Amino acid sequence: MKRDNVLVIGARSPIGVELTRTLIKIYGDTRVIVADADAVDTKVAASGRYEQLDVLDREGLASIIRQNDITQIFLLPKEFSPGCEQFPLEAWNTMTLGLLNVLELAKERGIGRVFWPSSVAVYGPDAPKWDCPQDAPANPATVYGISKIAGESWCRYYWKKYAVDVRSLRFPGLISHRQEAEEGSFDFAAGMFQGALSNDSYTCFLPEETVLPVMYMTDAVRATVELMDARASDLSIRGGYNVSAMSISPGDLALAIQRYLPSFTVSYKPDHRQQIARGWPSNVNDSVAATDWNWEYSYGIGETVRHMLMHLAAPMKVKPGSIKELRADILF
Repeated sequence: MKRDNVLVIGARSPIGVELTRTLIKIYGDTRVIVADADAVDTKVAASGRYEQLDVLDREGLASIIRQNDITQIFLLPKEFSPGCEQFPLEAWNTMTLGLLNVLELAKERGIGRVFWPSSVAVYGPDAPKWDCPQDAPANPATVYGISKIAGESWCRYYWKKYAVDVRSLRFPGLISHRQEAEEGSFDFAAGMFQGALSNDSYTCFLPEETVLPVMYMTDAVRATVELMDARASDLSIRGGYNVSAMSISPGDLALAIQRYLPSFTVSYKPDHRQQIARGWPSNVNDSVAATDWNWEYSYGIGETVRHMLMHLAAPMKVKPGSIKELRADILF
């Protein structure tokens, strides 16, 4: 196992839970410190080393780093995409000021590597809809996107000015069986799976044909680990790498679910979120990530749907045998 001491901030997030489990396998359960703003939660305290932390509390953060001799930080702040437009200051403080606290302490303490997630939301309506390149204009039209592009700029600055080895990915929408449907434009996927298994129906807030870039959580975790493992000399991007997987519409996802749940029905009632979704690319070009550190996604829509249904069936008390053609032996 590797000898780094790793701090995961924001471990209650869907990617935080999955990433923590993977990091424990890599570094061991005594070398991964799990931190979040809430009191200890068994869901995220798998390492047994849990610290309650508000990332805006710089002194508290510094104390954890010092006491645990931290050499890597994964900053996964609570994502405010659903409420950013209503609470822009709160979103800015958490996503931007929290990042600055980490970057400053990484500079002062000589932290080896820092990971911070960006988003395809850095692109705005003037970016190409298909095959959006790494260097396309980043003119976000949302508070969430503005906060992310500002964060990317800070990451580049700290790398160039202070040699802080910070790395970032522009994640598309992430699909996870641990994720609850919320109010974000990407959350149609979580809502659709939950609706399919709970009552055989779902009302989607996006038009049927709206295509968005999404990624299964397993790929997102692997992309994070692979980027952090890459040699610094191989990396040409210090803002956020484009990473791509699936590009699907609500209609595409509904058809894929109906393969296993033929009685599942979807109705469409678009709301204000369709305007946000239309401002993002439907697909991004991730050739720079492929060249620099050999990125390639593994999960397409078929594999994602099978895995999601299998994982969600048990806790929702749906017998896997009642889902057409869904068998454990084709999944694991």
